[in-house]
Amino acid sequence: MAAEVDIDGEMQAGVAQDDEGFLLFTCPVDKPSAQDIALGLDTYCVMTPDQCTAYGCVREVALADGLLTVSLAPDCLDDLELEDAELEAVLDVPAESIDEMREVLVKVLTFGRSNARPRLTGFTA
Repeated sequence: MAAEVDIDGEMQAGVAQDDEGFLLFTCPVDKPSAQDIALGLDTYCVMTPDQCTAYGCVREVALADGLLTVSLAPDCLDDLELEDAELEAVLDVPAESIDEMREVLVKVLTFGRSNARPRLTGFTA
C-alpha cells in the first residue's frame, strides 16, 4: 500500500495483494485541460499491473477495519482486464499509513467531474 502526493505532477494511491495484483489510483495535481475534458479524461484513472487503464470507473470505495473494498462499474472490466467488479485488499499496515492512504485516496477519487466520483464509506474522521 502506498499513497503519494505530487509525484511527477500526479497524486497516487495504490494497494497490492501481491506482485501480481494491485490497483493504482491516480489523478493530475493540476486542473484538467480542455483536451482532457473533450476526451473524457477529466477524472481520476485506475490502473492494473498490466498497465490497463479506465477513467472514472469506481462506483464505491469502503474502508473499515483495515479492509479496503473497491466496487467498479461493470462496463470497465474489459478495459482493466478484470473479471470481478468488487475487489478487496487487506491493509496490514500501521494506522498512520491507513490514515495517509485515506487522505490521498479521497483527493484522487474526488478529482474532476462530479458524475464520476464514487461513494466513499469510512473516509470521514
